Amino acid sequence: MIKNMFDRKEADYLLARLDKLFAESRPEWGKMDAAQMLAHLNVQFEMVYSDVHPKATGVKKFLLKLFVKNGVVNEKPYPKNSRTAPAFIQISNKNFEKEKERLVDFINKTQKLGESSFEGRESNSFGVLTVKEWNNSFVKHMDHHFIQFGV
Repeated sequence: MIKNMFDRKEADYLLARLDKLFAESRPEWGKMDAAQMLAHLNVQFEMVYSDVHPKATGVKKFLLKLFVKNGVVNEKPYPKNSRTAPAFIQISNKNFEKEKERLVDFINKTQKLGESSFEGRESNSFGVLTVKEWNNSFVKHMDHHFIQFGV
């Protein structure tokens, strides 16, 4: 069962796991270091709270909804070394503390805004999502990478 980040206690659990991550933490798989992983997680929230990443449109959006959406919003964990969308790829050096602070702020902001702010909200890639789909996509993604880094 996926945690509900809109519940304060469960959001605090995610933050406690994040607090166990350090710049020196090494992944059990994959190529990203800890700072890049945090920047990677932040992209999902940037897509919600900023216009930094363009929305998918037309055929691309149709294909994402048809072939990718369910794998992102369901409760089944991602397999190790899953493919990622180009916007999420991190190859440059990142500042660990800055990225960690940003993720903490995004988690807190999302939790504070609450479920009502996300029910029926449009995703950049998949169109309108339910609050459960939003929660699953956020928590499942963080959980995948927290496991990757042993937290």
